[in-house]
Amino acid sequence: MRIQHYLDLHPDLQTTYDIKEAYQAWFDTNKRQERRDVRQTLHDFYQLVRDTHLPEFIKAIGTLERWETEIINVFIYPHLSNGFVEGINNWTKAIKRTSYGFKTSSDSARRYLCNTLLENFDISLG
Repeated sequence: MRIQHYLDLHPDLQTTYDIKEAYQAWFDTNKRQERRDVRQTLHDFYQLVRDTHLPEFIKAIGTLERWETEIINVFIYPHLSNGFVEGINNWTKAIKRTSYGFKTSSDSARRYLCNTLLENFDISLG
């Protein structure tokens, strides 16, 4: 295997690769089915990372711990989506892009109203 040559260059590289593989296995296992023990298996992963004593990964575990509830909900409630909110964010950003260059927020608001009102206005010639 070609990657093994690089992993052999430094023990931390092998450890990093093993952590990545463990995370991928955890993710795949929990994604395949609705599981109620996601929290425990995630905590097992945290412990595996802490045992490596690599500060970069221990810091990353802190981020995962802060977002743990949201991460676990992805696996417990796979039918939920934030698509609606992302659609609103995308629409808002599109309005901001078309309002670029306006000097005041009232100019931007007028542009927004024009876009919204004209969106459903059908002008047919001929």
